[in-house]
Amino acid sequence: MRVRLGPDFGWLWSAYGVSAYGTWLAFGAFPLLAVQVLDSSAFAVALLEAAGLAVAAILALSLGPWVEHRAKRPVMIAMDLVRFAAMVSVPVAYVLGVLSYGQLLVVSVVSGTASIAFAAASGAYLRYLVRGEHLLVANGRFEGTTWSATAVGPPVGGALVGLLGPVVTILADALSYLLSALAVLRIRGGDVATPRDRVTRLRPADLLHGWRVILGDRVLRGLFLNSVLVGGLIMATAPLLAVLLLGEYDVPAWQYGLAFGIPALGGFVGARLSARLVHRHGRHRVLMVTGWLRSVFPIGLAFVQPGIPGVVTVIVVEGLLITCMGIFNPIYATERPQRTPVVHTARVLSTWSASSRLLQAVLMVIWGVLATRTSALAAITVSGVLLLATPLLLPRRKDWSASEPVRPAEPVRVGGRVDG
Repeated sequence: MRVRLGPDFGWLWSAYGVSAYGTWLAFGAFPLLAVQVLDSSAFAVALLEAAGLAVAAILALSLGPWVEHRAKRPVMIAMDLVRFAAMVSVPVAYVLGVLSYGQLLVVSVVSGTASIAFAAASGAYLRYLVRGEHLLVANGRFEGTTWSATAVGPPVGGALVGLLGPVVTILADALSYLLSALAVLRIRGGDVATPRDRVTRLRPADLLHGWRVILGDRVLRGLFLNSVLVGGLIMATAPLLAVLLLGEYDVPAWQYGLAFGIPALGGFVGARLSARLVHRHGRHRVLMVTGWLRSVFPIGLAFVQPGIPGVVTVIVVEGLLITCMGIFNPIYATERPQRTPVVHTARVLSTWSASSRLLQAVLMVIWGVLATRTSALAAITVSGVLLLATPLLLPRRKDWSASEPVRPAEPVRVGGRVDG
């Protein structure tokens, strides 16, 4: 039976979906502009990706307390407008002939920071918008949308770039944030904010509070360490796999697109199955099984060969990996806020996201150096071997049973009644 989550959730889901599709339409647009329009070096392209992630993550750490003490819908709308303004400046500068590498770097930082703040606000708001027993279903729908956008966005975006030029997908991404803001405006439920204490200025200790909450709960700590390390090791090899397939193995661009578009469908299927598997086998068992499997499959990339066999290997390995991620992610995304004090949800989510992005940036640089000293395939293999150990960080069953989710505290309710 399909769970009905109400029209307000529908608008929040629509906001998430339209921006997700916009983001994946523009996937790879900045490196493409840097190479084809600005004639940037390979190092400059890598720096654009890594520096954008790192600086945005550092800036976002201070936004957690700011988001925490404010009504969430205005924050989401403001962050959408910030992302729109930043992204739309790129096609404007391109048309005027003044686009620069520095502007791409600034836009990457601004949009990345605003994305973390938006995710923190929407994650905290979802906890009030949806009843606790329906959070897994809600997160499953978000996860399914992510993977469907991943499957559809890059191929369509690539076609648009070929037909209309390199900035059209960036313009589409900018417009998606306007549509997202309009969807958030349509939500009619109440709003929430954490009350301030007597100290109104941000203290240095406030920046560490998110980590204190995470590390203070054994289940949260295990999920945090596992998720940021798995995400970092997987993302560190993404550009290297592109170098291996497109450069060393001379795989056609359309085959490369299929190699990453088709597996994303597995994420959509996994997200749809997640709640059913939990209902049948239990949350901890499904989390552990898929957590182990998603760490085993990437070692298969060590056996990628030139030609069609290599493309098929990537499709199979990535398909199995992403299917497991589609099942795993909604469960961990549901457990995370349920074990966080309600008044600190936004801060914990922003700390979690910022830490993940910062580690991804660091590992991208390290794996880039490793690939330079050895080879792209060797660096990918090292990542696969290290991933085999990451399930050891997942919370054990005794930790799960010994550490109960925290009881919710009551926030300040803004602008009406909050259901659920």
